[in-house]
Amino acid sequence: MVTARNFVMAQADPASRPVEWRISKGLVAYEAALAAMDARAAAIADGVAPELVWLLEHPPLYTAGTSAREAELIAPRFPVHSAARGGQLTYHGPGQRVVYLMLDLKRRGPDVRRFVATLEEWIIRTLAKFGVAGERREERIGVWVRRPDKEAGHEDKIAAIGIRIKRWVTLHGIALNIDCDLSHYAGIVSCGVSEPRYGVTSLADLCIKANLADIDGVLRREFEQLFGVTSDG
Repeated sequence: MVTARNFVMAQADPASRPVEWRISKGLVAYEAALAAMDARAAAIADGVAPELVWLLEHPPLYTAGTSAREAELIAPRFPVHSAARGGQLTYHGPGQRVVYLMLDLKRRGPDVRRFVATLEEWIIRTLAKFGVAGERREERIGVWVRRPDKEAGHEDKIAAIGIRIKRWVTLHGIALNIDCDLSHYAGIVSCGVSEPRYGVTSLADLCIKANLADIDGVLRREFEQLFGVTSDG
């Protein structure tokens, strides 16, 4: 079991290059992102490129993970893309910070459960800097926020997590809702969670004023605490 004492992932090795930190401006097409991720992950596995954290936004779209079911696609208002990551259907769009991580778990430690828990911890620590109490749930991957203002026991997901491991290099990652159009989630059963007491939220929905630059700065600082030093890409 992963506990609060061992969230920090091992550094690749003392001689490794820092993790490249890259931020893309504008909206990045999903197909282009997949191709870039695959190419970089292969290069990392071959030992010819440093690890990479890539922050971006996508145009409005839905992605279907390996556990997605057709019945959960209610009203596809936007293109639906097949993704080899774990998980089910989710939404990406403007105002959402997507973070793709290409990290070498063979060197850091081949423990996928620990990696996912560390991603959750990363988002929880980031949200805490903005006064938001994010929480993990054993039965529901991602980061959740309690919403007693809606009803007792109601929780909203603020960050989704979906990953793929190829040759022990990670792909895909996190989608953190900052100020996106939450009505776009109505076209799917998000992450396979259909119970009415579970929904989606964003920082803006929680009345937190933060832009992408604000979020990116905190994400980077908290990442380095958990995963190690970064360098500008």
